Amino acid sequence: MSRLFRDVEGACLAPAGSVVCIGAFDGLHLGHKALVGRAVASARARGVVAAALSFEPLPREFFAREAKPPRLLLPRAKFEGLCALGCGLVGLLRFDARFAALSPEEFVERVLVHRLAAREVWVGRDFRFGHRRAGDLAMLRVLGERHGFSVHGIDDVTVDGERVSSSLVRAALVAGELDHAARLLGRPYAISGRVVRGRQLGRTLGYPTANLRLARKTPALSGIYATWVHGIGDTPRASVSSLGTRPTVFGKEPLLEAHLFDFDGDLYGRRIAVEFVAKLRDELKFDDLDTMVEQIHRDAASARSILADSVASAREPALPSTPHHHDRRFA
Repeated sequence: MSRLFRDVEGACLAPAGSVVCIGAFDGLHLGHKALVGRAVASARARGVVAAALSFEPLPREFFAREAKPPRLLLPRAKFEGLCALGCGLVGLLRFDARFAALSPEEFVERVLVHRLAAREVWVGRDFRFGHRRAGDLAMLRVLGERHGFSVHGIDDVTVDGERVSSSLVRAALVAGELDHAARLLGRPYAISGRVVRGRQLGRTLGYPTANLRLARKTPALSGIYATWVHGIGDTPRASVSSLGTRPTVFGKEPLLEAHLFDFDGDLYGRRIAVEFVAKLRDELKFDDLDTMVEQIHRDAASARSILADSVASAREPALPSTPHHHDRRFA
């Protein structure tokens, strides 16, 4: 079973040593999988634990002055994804002012040496670290020689001649290019989370929804989509989903609402994953609820038609086998 840690301080988590990979890992796209795969393979060969290091919030979120940049994965989903790739230790280090002030040398000594007893470290070739991004791959290699661990930078992963990156995935999702995003990710894009109670307005309109909150993160998608919902029974359920702020009913917080076709059941507290298949339209503000419901009828018909010709992902997003309450470790 994999272990999560959030803090720089504390006892050594890998007394026998570790092989470490470091990155934002937002999206866990094909480039991230290649990086993690190298570290996991090396750790297994050495007989030590594979450790993935990331940050929450992401540095670009922490330093954003106004609107937070879009996220591809929520923290819990990132943890679960790294576990599924074979990491026995996952660090989602709290990125705050104190952490941002660490020099490259301090980061290496306190995290890689003391906390993880690193024997090898794997990063992307453009990796930067430490206060004001002063550290790079060359500096990390120098520090590795000083402290007794080797450093490896992996080459870029390309798809159709494009360098795979989280920013490219985000751009594809913003543009509604779900097939493009799926090629970069190596799987269809999905958002997972625990179903929470909403205002239950959809139920009164004939369209009850399973609602997922986004933990104050900004989603890369917005609008109305044809979707598959995983985590309910043995097969995915066809659905139509809305991701946005619900301007017609004066919503503020981004919310993912999935209406499952031909389903009647209680999903509160269940953890599900919503797989996005096709964008139907942008979110709109309607003059009244009757007009909105008429449009929902059309959206549902469009989604049913699209999904009738679609096959849900065979690789269902990882979901826990038993339900559990909100875990404050990811806050």
